[in-house]
Amino acid sequence: MDIKHHYIEKGEGFPLILLHGNGEDCSYFEHQMEPLSEHFRVIAIDTRGHGQTPRGDAPFTIRQFAQDLLDFMDEHGIEKAHILGFSDGGNIAMVFALAHPERVEKLILNGANLNAKGVKPSIQIPIEIGYRIARMFANKSPEAKQNAELLGLMVNDPNVNPAELSQIKCPTLVIVGNKDMIKDKHTRLIAQSIPGAKLSIIPGNHFIANKNPDTFNHEVLEFLL
Repeated sequence: MDIKHHYIEKGEGFPLILLHGNGEDCSYFEHQMEPLSEHFRVIAIDTRGHGQTPRGDAPFTIRQFAQDLLDFMDEHGIEKAHILGFSDGGNIAMVFALAHPERVEKLILNGANLNAKGVKPSIQIPIEIGYRIARMFANKSPEAKQNAELLGLMVNDPNVNPAELSQIKCPTLVIVGNKDMIKDKHTRLIAQSIPGAKLSIIPGNHFIANKNPDTFNHEVLEFLL
């Protein structure tokens, strides 16, 4: 473990860990902390190289972030937790649940994807172009290097085979906005590939936790309680 995670915590009871998306930090969940902490010990973490958590020297990949989550839980004596991940955070949660099933009580995947093909082309194509440009300048500026790493997560990761998802045995909620940037059939593939997973599609775009928090929180609490 080469980094110390920055995190915010509220409430008590069974741990519920929140994982933000690409290029964000734990403040993304500002509308979740209060309502969810009435029932759980809610912990929102800044991922490696995001927010106030340092980049460190380890690889900048979804699988490394999943390992970081394991280290965080070990460090804080968290044996088992509910895990809610948004976007790249959802991808971390998914990879973590596959690697460490005994540490996950319930899993919530919000706007996750198995690979770059799951993202609508109107969003993914500019990401791919931006990634190529950032890589060209990565050796010349720290900003370009950081940009290349962030965009690289959305181009090269998480590469999970849908067949692997059959190994996820914990109760799972797959939740997205009806105008999400993840293709509808891709979200449905994820939900169908996880045994017994519940699929919830609510009004909004990719950022439903932030933009439609009342409906999002209701769905989450109904699933967890």
